[in-house]
Amino acid sequence: MSSPDGQDCRGLRADAESNRRRIIAAAQQVFGERGVSAPLTEVADRAGVGIATLYRRFPTRKALVEEAFEDAFAGYDASADMALAEEDPWEAFAGLVERMGALQAENRGFTHLIQSSVPLGHRRDGRRERTYRKTVEVIDRARAAGAIRDDVTPEDLPVLSFALAGILEVTRDDLPDAWRRHVAYFLAGCRPEAPATLPPAPAPLHLQRAMLRSGRRRQQR
Repeated sequence: MSSPDGQDCRGLRADAESNRRRIIAAAQQVFGERGVSAPLTEVADRAGVGIATLYRRFPTRKALVEEAFEDAFAGYDASADMALAEEDPWEAFAGLVERMGALQAENRGFTHLIQSSVPLGHRRDGRRERTYRKTVEVIDRARAAGAIRDDVTPEDLPVLSFALAGILEVTRDDLPDAWRRHVAYFLAGCRPEAPATLPPAPAPLHLQRAMLRSGRRRQQR
């Protein structure tokens, strides 16, 4: 079957799919290097397509971000489900924290994404919000069982994510597993027998502001 100008429609579809794959691969690379607020012109250049082609495939930044990190989103949500399925409250909490660290280590762009303010709409049916609620449930269950100290809060995990992002930035090439030691320190400090009194947990509003500022700084680099 041919288009009005004589081109084979299957060829057009193949070209469009090839462009889509190149754009997604380029977005993962650029967002990993510069954060999810990086210029889309840079993504198009890296993919070897024009900016108009990028926008035909992905009309908004949100659409491109969601597609580029679909697998990472799925892994993040699956990690929370695995934690909820674990009977032992400590193993559930520790396993979730370790898997979150592994996701950051495997996907640098996803590290930037979970710290960003890029609005993710209803296409993923509120997956990030649902995953957050699951994480809160894991923490609440561990606290109620006495498996972690009473002052551990859900806001501690985004702060850990900031710390891991910095560690990964410096050690990724030479010490790719250095982040695991920091996670182990964090988990040891969450044990109920940990003696030190913690400073107050960050307020959710202040944490959100910090994430916004972090995204803006990364965009300005």
